[in-house]
Amino acid sequence: MSAQRACGLSELEQDTPLRVELDGVPMAVVLDSAGEVHAIGDTCTHGEISLSEGFVEGDTLECWAHGSAFSLRTGIPQNLPAYEPVPVYVVDIDGDDVLIDPTVTKEV
Repeated sequence: MSAQRACGLSELEQDTPLRVELDGVPMAVVLDSAGEVHAIGDTCTHGEISLSEGFVEGDTLECWAHGSAFSLRTGIPQNLPAYEPVPVYVVDIDGDDVLIDPTVTKEV
């Protein structure tokens, strides 16, 4: 499969997660304060909560329900109660298009 348009770069607000779904795969897309775009799995591995409803702090996305923060770069939880990582997807930017292949995750 190849990368698909997830959203427009202009649709992203800095440090505000946007939930997208590509081929049934829910993701949280984040434009961080350094201007980098990240895409991670949208479901918290601790409590099946949508991470896109959480809070961006630095290079982490924190689950609003129980406070686990996941690295936007690796998907690894930075604190308990979550201990399983979420997938991190490769993001390409083409003009205003944010492109993501939901079948390709980054190796950590």
